[in-house]
Amino acid sequence: MSDERYQKARFGAWIGITGNMALAMVTGAIGILSGSTALIADAFHSVSNVIRSAAVFTGLRTAPLPSDKDHPYGHDKAESISTIIVPVLLLVVGLEIAISSARAIYNGVDASPKPIALVAIGIVIVVKEALFQYKYRVSKQLNSPEFMASSREHRSDLYSSLAALAGIVGALAGNYPGYTYLYYLDPIAGLFVAGLVLRTGYTLVKESIRNTMDRVLYEEDSAELIETVQEIKGVIAVDGLRAREQGHYVIVDVKISVNPRITVHEGQDIAKQAKQALMKRFTHVADVVIHVNPYDAGYPYKNNMDSDQNDLSSMLH
Repeated sequence: MSDERYQKARFGAWIGITGNMALAMVTGAIGILSGSTALIADAFHSVSNVIRSAAVFTGLRTAPLPSDKDHPYGHDKAESISTIIVPVLLLVVGLEIAISSARAIYNGVDASPKPIALVAIGIVIVVKEALFQYKYRVSKQLNSPEFMASSREHRSDLYSSLAALAGIVGALAGNYPGYTYLYYLDPIAGLFVAGLVLRTGYTLVKESIRNTMDRVLYEEDSAELIETVQEIKGVIAVDGLRAREQGHYVIVDVKISVNPRITVHEGQDIAKQAKQALMKRFTHVADVVIHVNPYDAGYPYKNNMDSDQNDLSSMLH
């Protein structure tokens, strides 16, 4: 990821952190003052977003660091590693919300939240939608899986607020004579929010494990890479190509065959041209390792000047 993309990502992460922190503080305080379990649960959901954005921000600060003795391949994978802890935290938060809401239902609800809770949740929904739209656009520009997952979490957060809204409206309707049982809709909404948090945490557990592991690209995804190498002058054949996803970028390992009669220096020049072509054409390719082998068709050796062989344009003259 370029410096400009990292700067955009860091700024976007900061927007997510400050925005959700403000929402969590406001909704939490009003939830306590108004006596709304659903609003308090929604505040916890915003806190989970703060945790996620902070983890992504930490990864974005670490990933641009240059390679060193202990990390010869750089620190880019830190962005993926930073997401491992987030699902665990989300599961803990979700469980805490569920326990709190269930306790409120068990102990009984004898009053509805104060009307200010309804005003607060309405404002929160508008702000959360704005945050989602902003982070979604940034994630599309950066093509970062971690940042995209962070933006999706904002959408999930919006759903939790809608659930809280329904619970608060329903509980306020319980103030009418004979409808006091509607008071329970507020903590029930809190349970629903807890379910959203737990579901998000479970989904992210699977995603974080998959993204942290190196994944080999499918054959169809590697076809363009192979074609690009084959177009390089001097490459007689591509003996093998392995491309693996490591976080948000790709590492390519290629084996090529060249005329066995050329010098080692000429073979290195061909490899260098192939590497440059791959990294220039495919911006998501972060590094290329090329192994140069002498071409051996069995008998006789293929010659650069053999006119009856295919793909003369790809051989060094």
